[in-house]
This record gives sequence, structure tokens and C-alpha cells, in this order.
Amino acid sequence: MLGAVQHNIDNANGLLQNIKPGQLDLLVLPELAFTGYNFPSLEAIKPFLEPTTAGPTAQWAVNAAQRLQCHVTVGYPEVSTSAAGQTMNYNATVTVSPLGEVLANYRKSFLYYTDETWAHEGPNGSALHSHTETCKPFLCGQLGRLGNVGHGICMDINPYQFTAPWRDFEFANTMLREGVRLVILSMAWLTHRLPHELEVEPDKPDMETVAYWRERFWPFIESAPREEIIVVFANRCGVEGNTSGTVHVENGAEVEEGDRVCYAGSSCVMRFQGGSVRLYDRGEGVAILGKNEEGVLVVDTSQHAKYSLQPGTI
Repeated sequence: MLGAVQHNIDNANGLLQNIKPGQLDLLVLPELAFTGYNFPSLEAIKPFLEPTTAGPTAQWAVNAAQRLQCHVTVGYPEVSTSAAGQTMNYNATVTVSPLGEVLANYRKSFLYYTDETWAHEGPNGSALHSHTETCKPFLCGQLGRLGNVGHGICMDINPYQFTAPWRDFEFANTMLREGVRLVILSMAWLTHRLPHELEVEPDKPDMETVAYWRERFWPFIESAPREEIIVVFANRCGVEGNTSGTVHVENGAEVEEGDRVCYAGSSCVMRFQGGSVRLYDRGEGVAILGKNEEGVLVVDTSQHAKYSLQPGTI
């Protein structure tokens, strides 16, 4: 729900109430998880900007990580203030250790149209399209006991500004060069489906979207790595925005809503290895959420990834 931060936090806590401490190694929430995503302007999102790793989202992540004894990654709208008092806004994720320590603050490198109304690119967002060899886009590195991890946010896996060549595969190739074995993606990925279409078999995934995600990691398939690479897609579901007007939010303000958008849901975990792409089992079928299914998808990546994800089967 757009702008309803406490409501969304309460909803997340409710969804997680049956998760036991130590049951998870990593918990990933969507892009701008608690504020909502579809803000049409800086003025609209400004009341919800949070100081770097110090706002309600980061505090929730610390509490959740300590309670569940796992790493937590969650998206939030960041306002960074320099020593000179200059502010910069970013679409960011914060990652917290099981002890409640902030391990990473990643800023989205490739912005979507909605982001461009209020956020700056992460410091190295356009590095692949510049002549500065020392700059690196995205974020890769050791992340506690999770090992070498790559971070991305939604549009990061697309061609830069939708103008770079499709086969540049900037994000996937960066992950390969950095030798990551786990990729974490917080997302607010849209679908072309209309709101009433999301209500038809809401527990069924949007396989057109899942197929697209798979294709954006083609370098993982083509390189046929001997060691597995796990990619976590944590996507928003449902509908935000309206055809016009404002929404009354918790702080008492009237916030402008963006155009109505529908999210693809379909959160899942893919395993890339030896030229194949596979999905995991959750005991009652494929471990993937529906296109309009809100929930906690628990995936045991130590188990065999049972289901092949091939273009001909989608």
C-alpha cells in the first residue's frame, strides 16, 4: 500500500510470524518494500525518504535479522547527507547480518522511469557506459557467511536506460566477472496484465515475466559454470496508483498517486549451473509465488533443484 509504512511493516511481520529463528539464512524483501514504489514525483516521495541505513526500514531489518537469526535485505528510499549538508536521493537496499550489523547499502545503478523523478543513479550507475575503467557498477563482495554476493535492484538487470544493446547483459556479465555465487534482487517489476487479470488464478505465476528474467541472465547459461549460481528474485505483487487523484497516507498528508501499475509477483529462486536453469521444489510443487500471491517463499537451496526452466516449457 503506497505510503502506508506502518501498515506495510505490520503486514510483513504478520507474514513472518510462523518463521522460526534459525530457519532462514537470508530473507529478501522487494524494492521500496514498506513505502511502496509508484511515487510520481520527488514531492510525493519526499515525506518517506529515510536517512542512510538509519530509518524505519533499516530498523525493521535489524530487528528482523536479530529475531530470525538470518541476513535480511530490504529496499528503501534513501536520502544521503554529506558532511557539507548536500543531500542525494537513492533507490537503495540495506543488508543486515544476523547480529543486527549493517553489512551493505546498495544504491540502484540503472534507474527506471519512475525512479528518475526522484532518485540519482548509484555512484557508479553509468560506469559501463563511460571511459572510467576504475568505476564498477552494481555491488559484489563478501557478505558474512553468505560468501561472495551480488546485489541488484529490478531495472539493474535490463539494458542501461533501455538503450544499451540487449546482448551487453551488463548486470549478468558483471556478476560473472566478480565470481559471485549468490545474486540478491529486490524488485518492483511490472506486468502488462490488467488488474482484473491478476485476480484470475492469482496463485499462478506470470511465466512471461519469469522467462524474461531467465533471458537477462543468458551469460549464466552460455558460460555453463561448473559451480552453481543462485539468483533470488523478490518481487512486489498487486496494484498501485490510480487514474488520477491523491491517497491519504499515515502521516495525514495527501500524496499524489502515480498512474495505475500492476506488478508481476512471481517471486522465485533460480539455480544456474552447467548451462541449465532450474527451480526448486517446496513440497507441493514448484517453489514460485503466483502473479498476485503475497507470501513468504521458503526455498532450501541445499536440496536438488527439481524443475527445469526451459524456453520450450514456458
